[in-house]
Amino acid sequence: MKHVRVLVITDDLPQASLTLAETESFHPDTRPPEEQLLSGLPGRDYREIYQQAHARLEKIAKVVPVDEEPDLGEVRVIEHDELRRINEELTERWAEASRFEEGLRRIDEQDRFVREQQASLENFSNLKIDLGALRNKTRFLDFYVGVVPRENVSRLQGAVTLADHLLFTYLERDQSTHVVIVGPRGEKESQLASVLSSASFQPLPIPAGLADTSPEHKYDELTAERNRLQAEREALNAEVEAWGQAHRDLLRSTRRSLMLAAPFVTLDPSIRSAGHLAVVCGWVPARAVEDLEARLGVSLALPFELESRDPRPAERPLVPTVPSANRLLAPFAMLVKQYGIPQYGEVDPTPLFAVTFLLMFGSMFGDIGQGAVIAGVAWALRAKLGRFYRFGVMAGLSSMVFGVLYGSIFGYEEILPALWMSPIHHPILMLKIALGYGVLFIAIACGLAIYNRIAVKDLKAAVFGHHGLINLVFYLALIWGAVGIATRSSFGTAPLLLVIGALMALAGYAWSHLQAPTGEKILVVFIETLETVIGYISNTLSFLRVAAFSLNHAALSLAVLTLAAMMGPAGHVITVILGNVFVLVLEGGIVMIQVMRLQYYEGFSRYFSGDGHEFSPLKLRRGPV
Repeated sequence: MKHVRVLVITDDLPQASLTLAETESFHPDTRPPEEQLLSGLPGRDYREIYQQAHARLEKIAKVVPVDEEPDLGEVRVIEHDELRRINEELTERWAEASRFEEGLRRIDEQDRFVREQQASLENFSNLKIDLGALRNKTRFLDFYVGVVPRENVSRLQGAVTLADHLLFTYLERDQSTHVVIVGPRGEKESQLASVLSSASFQPLPIPAGLADTSPEHKYDELTAERNRLQAEREALNAEVEAWGQAHRDLLRSTRRSLMLAAPFVTLDPSIRSAGHLAVVCGWVPARAVEDLEARLGVSLALPFELESRDPRPAERPLVPTVPSANRLLAPFAMLVKQYGIPQYGEVDPTPLFAVTFLLMFGSMFGDIGQGAVIAGVAWALRAKLGRFYRFGVMAGLSSMVFGVLYGSIFGYEEILPALWMSPIHHPILMLKIALGYGVLFIAIACGLAIYNRIAVKDLKAAVFGHHGLINLVFYLALIWGAVGIATRSSFGTAPLLLVIGALMALAGYAWSHLQAPTGEKILVVFIETLETVIGYISNTLSFLRVAAFSLNHAALSLAVLTLAAMMGPAGHVITVILGNVFVLVLEGGIVMIQVMRLQYYEGFSRYFSGDGHEFSPLKLRRGPV
């Protein structure tokens, strides 16, 4: 990645922005310029006009459809005067379109009010009393109409009786009961209010206009009003459609012009100027610098200058990271992105993540038939899954490969002989392989952590830091000694000396960097050293789950087949099918979670900072503005 500084004549800025967008290789650098003279902000008026025009076009697009992806045709600069004319035209068109929006909003509000009135009337359809008389309390009579949960009715019945009121139920719907409470007005009215609140009583508003008409007649009136509003809406929609047809070409042309003007506006925070001279700074992949300079030379009418340099050490956190462009790795890159973006110079974890993920998932969920189902479902749903369908296909294929090695087809191990072995018949070997895989995985992760720190020239962290060189020496020596105990019943002198030496080096480094009283330093250093020992042991044992789930998968499939063998012919088939669905959904999901856990916590947390930012070049937007 190179830091590029482009000096152009201010009048050429729109064309320069368009060219940078066409190359799709320029990531803007929004930091203030180093030269104090370059403090001007050119294009402010252009940006304000663009934003006004853009906002008005989006408002119009909410009323009438506007083509979101028009053909850009000839790529050209949108001059200031043309942009101003577009804004003025959109101002007039929005004045017309806003009338339609206001009319539709008014109709929707009226229709919503009518529907609420109808719904309210339905609540009182079974109440055979004069609803008009209930809208206002009388001088001597107090009443409430509302809904309470069914389980609270009996408790509320007793409470209102103590307040000298009567409770009548007139409708039960789902878990609610519609009630009317009637009683004399007086001092107990305030007591009743607290009782109603504790019983979760919700009052029902009585519709207006019932004083001179029946609920049935009122409902018919409201239905007629809704029909009238629907006819008015259809007429207004027809008018909107006719207006949209008349202005479709204008709005499409406006959308196209704003898309061409967008690069200059997007680049605006990265532009500084002094008089007739302007500077644009950004990050460009090293391989694209020459092409960018050549494209600028062809498109700019006035002289320009392009300078490029390597990133300075202090700038490394600011340098964007170019994501992997491999189509097969794209779904794995999406999962890596959920953890974070690698800093510039760090190893991209996507390839290692893809390989280790497929190995672990396949080994934990090895079955030809079930893997084929996973791959087939992912392929069938590729339209909905998008690029992520490749993840499902590759996970299914990995399961099928290990299914061939295990000799398992939908749990049956007698149909196809195992190319290698069945996990359930060799559990100890599977545990040993899982431990060996865990050691290799952790060692590679520590090696990548060391490399990443050397890449950013942080040598102390590479040697003494968490998962640095000393940690790796300690871990490998510890494994060496553990293997010696398992094979020769002896830890060994050499690995013991390496373990002690590594721990002393880590403790000495921590002691020298800790500012605290002696007693506190001893305690902190001891705890950190103990944590290092326990951490590496527990992290390694964590990989035993790879073997555990491979055994669990085989045992669960065996249980399904054993249960199926106890059924008749039809029951056997149904049990096998349902059992495999259960294994696919439940255990497949659990295995996926366990693999992701090992990747994130045992892998990424060791060597992957995740605090970088993705390369996002300036480009002509082909979608919505």
